[in-house]
Amino acid sequence: MSHWRLLLTRPAEECAALAATLAEQGIYSSSLPLLAIEALAETPEQRATILDLERYCAVIVVSKPAARLGLELLDRYWPQPLAEQPWFSVGAATAAILGDYGLTVHFPALADDSEALLGLPQLQQAVAAAQTPRVLILRGEEGREFLAESLRSQGVQVDYLALYRRQLPEYPAQTLPERVQAERLNGLVVSSGQGLSHLLQLAGEHWPALARLPLFVPSPRVAEQAHAAGAEIVVDCRGASAAALLAALQVQLAPDL
Repeated sequence: MSHWRLLLTRPAEECAALAATLAEQGIYSSSLPLLAIEALAETPEQRATILDLERYCAVIVVSKPAARLGLELLDRYWPQPLAEQPWFSVGAATAAILGDYGLTVHFPALADDSEALLGLPQLQQAVAAAQTPRVLILRGEEGREFLAESLRSQGVQVDYLALYRRQLPEYPAQTLPERVQAERLNGLVVSSGQGLSHLLQLAGEHWPALARLPLFVPSPRVAEQAHAAGAEIVVDCRGASAAALLAALQVQLAPDL
């Protein structure tokens, strides 16, 4: 039985799936979703972007919600998916959604973050082969700026297609510290920079105490944000998948509370 007792903060459906996987490994977890997904209403700009999909040498999908909502648009405007167009995802779970739809999708196998995606040979080849390289990123209203900035520094034109927003659900002010204390939690897990921002927002004046707990994050960039916010023990899982978290938990020693 593991000594870890973790707070999970993903959207509710993802928290449930992750909690089940952790339970199979004897790891206790408590779910407090800090990201609620709200689909954006379709706009003329969205429709125009999807209809002009052929101009992109690569399409990058950064999350499972972006994959699901993006495929809904494809269903409406592209009865036959573009068989030759390469699609990319940051992680395996998102790739599985796209692959099940019949798209040709590539993703980094060793780490599911922007850095690993940028190093993917198939993405580099797709960009190099285009006379005027242009990449589309399907995402929420914000996020993955590093990915776009890195591509632009290589002369790639990058467009965004925003499909959803992630909001902080409403909780009473003491919810977070009370949950941690009542359930004797000894680790915090966030899956994105926005998830970290919402954690800090909900923690409020209690953050200095909570900052002493190990904080598991998905990438070097979120790790930097966590350190800047005052988190004392930051563990970079190099991915937001259950496998990445489990690997990190095996290395990091659980603190005694």
